[in-house]
Amino acid sequence: MYQLQLTRRYLTSRLTPLLAVAAVALCVALVIVVVSVMTGFLNMVLASGRTLMGDVVISNPVRGFPHYDLLIETLEGDDRVLAATPVIDTFGSVRMPYPDGDSKDSANVQIWGIEPESFSAVTGYSDTLHWDSLPESAAPHVLRDALSTAGPEVANALDDESKVRLLRATAAEETNDKSDDELMTFVAATQHDGWEIRMRIVALDGPDALKAAVNPEAWQLIVEADPRLGSAAQVQREGLTLTRDGRAAMVMGLHVSKANDRGPDGETVIARDGWWWMPRFDVTVSMLPIAARGGFLEPENISLPVVNEFQSGVYLVDQTRVLMPLDVVQSLTHLDEADRVDPDDPLTVIGTDPARVTMVLVRGVEGVTPTELREITRELWRRFEHAAAALEGGTDVPILDLSPGLGIKTWEQQNASFIGPVEKEREMMRTLFSIIYLVCGALIVAIFWAIVYEKTRDIGILRSVGAPRSGIVTIFLLYGLVVGVLGSFTGLVLGWGITSNVNVIHDALAAPPQWPGFACIAAGIGLLALGVRIGRGRRLLPVLLGVYAFVACAAAGGGLLMLHAAGGIQIWDPSVYYFDTVPNTVDWNAALLTALAAVVVSVVAASIPAAHAADIDPVRALRYE
Repeated sequence: MYQLQLTRRYLTSRLTPLLAVAAVALCVALVIVVVSVMTGFLNMVLASGRTLMGDVVISNPVRGFPHYDLLIETLEGDDRVLAATPVIDTFGSVRMPYPDGDSKDSANVQIWGIEPESFSAVTGYSDTLHWDSLPESAAPHVLRDALSTAGPEVANALDDESKVRLLRATAAEETNDKSDDELMTFVAATQHDGWEIRMRIVALDGPDALKAAVNPEAWQLIVEADPRLGSAAQVQREGLTLTRDGRAAMVMGLHVSKANDRGPDGETVIARDGWWWMPRFDVTVSMLPIAARGGFLEPENISLPVVNEFQSGVYLVDQTRVLMPLDVVQSLTHLDEADRVDPDDPLTVIGTDPARVTMVLVRGVEGVTPTELREITRELWRRFEHAAAALEGGTDVPILDLSPGLGIKTWEQQNASFIGPVEKEREMMRTLFSIIYLVCGALIVAIFWAIVYEKTRDIGILRSVGAPRSGIVTIFLLYGLVVGVLGSFTGLVLGWGITSNVNVIHDALAAPPQWPGFACIAAGIGLLALGVRIGRGRRLLPVLLGVYAFVACAAAGGGLLMLHAAGGIQIWDPSVYYFDTVPNTVDWNAALLTALAAVVVSVVAASIPAAHAADIDPVRALRYE
């Protein structure tokens, strides 16, 4: 019982144990934050990979495979398969509508030809569309584009009341002293023109301002010129169908163009106050199709309107990928349906080559793992091969052989070149930062060794009244256990708090206010004054601690003020770390293991000074001054 009482007394009678607790807490918190961010990064890679590709990928790059509609029918006929979708994966370039002379007016991109509806069922594509409505900053520019198309027709549809409102909105000084009746008479009696220009001026204030100025018939003509001005859902609808006015369209990754930047608050900022909103423009896409017998054919070009942009959360994908209708990409890559000619006589048609795709993405039902679905897909593929051969008149289909490029893989296997290094990096970071336990153990040994010297006389008294060596050891082991538990718990809370709010901290550093800097300096002054007051010219330690506290707080405050003056700092750059936010979910398995390890290290480290205390000669201890 005396061991518990002495342990409690030693813990509460000095500030020294708090140093050991703080050391353990900081070590635990550091490991938790680093490992949680790395684990979160890996989890985001895994989650986004499954979102972007489904569970299983059937692929044959470049050449592709035919009868994919039969394959999808075979796959979806199995109760364990939720959905499947065809994709063509190829590369090309997109010429942007930037001004002439811009050195970066083209972007090399990865082009995916998709069927939007089935693609959404497999990948969750609909949730990645960034623009669900017309952005407020881009709306005036879209409105002026519509007026460029339908301006004369809209001007002819204006009634006299609309013209009066346009006059008041665009010529305030000329109209302030005139009544509506006077302006109505003026409009009716003159051949006043310039209504298109006046509508363009009012359009600068946005669609609501112009809608309030013109009559319903005129506004309807504007909406017909661009339906996005009349329906907030039209932007997303066009992105989901990859069409505009019945014309094929495309969706770009949010960072394929130079038009979108991430503001300090994490929101997307469109260049030139919304003028460069990419869904306003058409772009030219170029591809190099590959001939059936190898080699490149002449480049194929097509101009398509951009109807939306997607944000997968993986910066590398958002920077390089564009989505286009499957039939358009098939045509440009020459993977569409075509006549099959006799190899010995190219002028003789002997059949039809069906359209091809390079990938089919498969999503399993809930409860079926990607590995299980891969085996199911392989079984269904063999069934499909026989059905496809029957379509070809009972002969083997050329592309359905055991081609080296043909693969049926889980999405993790498909992205192994990217996922593997991330997993290894996480384990490497976990191993490297585990070395910090040695630092923690060394600090505890040093602190407890000092405590043993401080309590030498107490140890001598205990030994002289019959306390065994095991009792002395138990005191300091309990001491180490309590320090380890308190430090680990504090570190868990601190690590959880930092990790959960890491994006808040990051955004604060990106746009730091001034008041924390002044608060730190004020706190430093207060601590310095407190130290001087406690010392009162007779004690040096409080004054010295006050000076150190002031220097630390002043340095921190000055740094925050300099950061504010510099406009902040962006530590997490999406172009480097792939994702646009910092992972902020605590890896509780690693956190609890870290805390447990810290407790064990504390007890093991405490055992060294504990053994030294047990070896102290009682006679010498009683004489110790």
